Amino acid sequence: MVGGKRWCFGNQSSGDDVADFDPILLVSGIGGTILNSKLKSCFGLTTRIWVRILLADMEFRKRAWSLYNPDTGYTEALDDSSDIVVPQDDYGLYAIDILDPSLLIKCLQVTDVYYFHDMIDMLIKYGYKKGTTLFGYGYDFRQSNRTDQAMDGLKEKLETAYKASGGRKVNLISHSMGGLLVSCFISLHSDVFSKYVNKWISIATPFQGAPGYINDSLLTGLQFVEGLESYFFVSRWSMHQLLVECPSIYEMLPNPEFQWKKQPEIVVWRNRSENGQDSATQETYDPFGCVGLFEEALKDNEIEYNKKTIPLPFNLSIYKWAANTRKMLNSVQLPEGIDFYNIYGTSLDTPFDVCYGSETDPINDPSEICHSLPEYSYVDGDATVPAESAMADGFPAIERVGIPCAHRTLLRDETVFQYIRKWLGIEEQSTTRVKTSKVVDVIVDLA
Repeated sequence: MVGGKRWCFGNQSSGDDVADFDPILLVSGIGGTILNSKLKSCFGLTTRIWVRILLADMEFRKRAWSLYNPDTGYTEALDDSSDIVVPQDDYGLYAIDILDPSLLIKCLQVTDVYYFHDMIDMLIKYGYKKGTTLFGYGYDFRQSNRTDQAMDGLKEKLETAYKASGGRKVNLISHSMGGLLVSCFISLHSDVFSKYVNKWISIATPFQGAPGYINDSLLTGLQFVEGLESYFFVSRWSMHQLLVECPSIYEMLPNPEFQWKKQPEIVVWRNRSENGQDSATQETYDPFGCVGLFEEALKDNEIEYNKKTIPLPFNLSIYKWAANTRKMLNSVQLPEGIDFYNIYGTSLDTPFDVCYGSETDPINDPSEICHSLPEYSYVDGDATVPAESAMADGFPAIERVGIPCAHRTLLRDETVFQYIRKWLGIEEQSTTRVKTSKVVDVIVDLA
């Protein structure tokens, strides 16, 4: 026991009786799965490269940096002496629980690297049992959401949960990009989804993209951990050089076909010279026009790896692949008989438009953007995914619920847990009213 909590790596609820529940499969989002680098040699030694606090940036650059192979559709690590693998321990739960499960992190309870941990604990408390009614699905989140590897892995987990529970249909709970992966699975394997799935609870899914964060991640990178811990973590620049070659990131660009209340934009203050006079002009790029900006800004982007210089420009092959994924997501239909529920975060400033440079300090060359920090304009959401995007699932939902909470914090929020227990029927009837934001589509008593 640490801090009054039971660690989900250890013993579970006492007794051998299995609760009379449909099995649950938890599906992680981007950055929500432990990734190991495994040597191809006969010894097969493994090193955790995501997530780790100590030596994080060094190991990340050495083993995680990758290049996209347009012939296979997969991103492949530059380190050709090893493979990147997802640990399958604890029925898939280990990889999506505490992302740095080192003893120091657990003792200090660095919650920035806690992922599904609190939800796993909650479900075990209410009678779910690992390997019988509780499973996890982590995957290589660098890859496209529709690769054979991702689809086959999800199918295998669904089959495993279905059989282990004695032929009971599975209740899926996905977080963030995991919802896009599930959507791709429905599009490609609707019959399998109908056979094995009973309910799907989506949490904080960027159904129409995450404009502010994703546009900026392709230009300047992404910081997964904030505050003091960021100094011990993967740097923003190192993360940027990975994300430029990640199909999953391109698949979360803002959907240009979606009828946004206001189209997301990238704004650049550019320095223009005319007749010997410099002046700052403002240029605006919509979801279609931003491709040209990405190409300009990243044209000279490169990394040094093993004493070699490797160009990393904006990858048009990935963009075209992602555009086909978006077409798939735009047309996916939820099979009949599946109950769908949507939880999304609200009440927090969430990046939407991105601006580089200023009228007094304009950008001279687009490549400077990659070494600058953005200014955002904000909309309502969970501080990562706009509520407008997360609400727009396009499915006949039983309920859509907006909860004032941050993107990752939704996975340990008690109000979220109350709704999950209600929808899964694992809580005694109560007259307690769940408090949600004013943008909730339907507010229902837990009775």
